[in-house]
Amino acid sequence: MSDLRDLYQEVILDHSKKPRNYRRMEDSCSRAEGFNPLCGDQLVLFVKVASGIIQDISFEGSGCAISKASASMMTGAVKGKTLEEADRVFEHFHKMVTGQPGDPFDAEILGKLAVFSGVCEFPARVKCASLAWHTLKAALKGEGQQVTTE
Repeated sequence: MSDLRDLYQEVILDHSKKPRNYRRMEDSCSRAEGFNPLCGDQLVLFVKVASGIIQDISFEGSGCAISKASASMMTGAVKGKTLEEADRVFEHFHKMVTGQPGDPFDAEILGKLAVFSGVCEFPARVKCASLAWHTLKAALKGEGQQVTTE
């Protein structure tokens, strides 16, 4: 189990230090801002949707390693997915990080996002891991207000 935790930590640190899809998207069709006052995480999420498919997604912002890694991995996980598929991934991710340690989760749907399965052991970190996801939901709904974890 220790080897698995080390691997998870390594993946999270890699995405935190070198986040994927970290850029301002000038031609996005939707954007939303997210803020976690507990940890100070802030992000702006940019989304381009066409024909019900997330064609492109990116983010900018700052925050803790878990928050940044979650945003990075989320953008990779939902790019190219339909809105329904992205919503399904959100539901499974949210259930995993808010569940109990050892709860089963669908590794096929979550893929590499399973690295966040240990977050449920640290309730204060759940908001860090889920901020980007709630911000995505707001962007896809076209809600103009800032998303907050409080």
